[in-house]
Amino acid sequence: MPDRELEAALSRPVSETKADLFRALAHPARIRVLEVLSDGDRTVGDMAELVGLEASHLSQQLAVLRRAGLVVGRRDGASVIYSLRVAEIAELLAVAKRVLILSLVEAQSVLDGLRVAAGEA
Repeated sequence: MPDRELEAALSRPVSETKADLFRALAHPARIRVLEVLSDGDRTVGDMAELVGLEASHLSQQLAVLRRAGLVVGRRDGASVIYSLRVAEIAELLAVAKRVLILSLVEAQSVLDGLRVAAGEA
């Protein structure tokens, strides 16, 4: 990142920078790409097959993730191999999954209580 971009990023409130991060995560295809990369480095071809996207759509999503600093690519001959820039991204995805599971468990508990109250149990 050039010095002036870094300087601009550092001068912004942390909440704005976090919002940018979550905007970059706000697409199912990008989440899936990050999940695949959590299991290890991949070429675009490998990811396209695993994620179920056409190469052009995958490239667009990878560009968003690169600009957000979430993934990095390196050339290996004719291929580009992508990886997570920091392993903590995988941890963030795991925490998000746990939060969703807890929400679903709580919702199921409420539904069960409503069924009991309605005499459906």
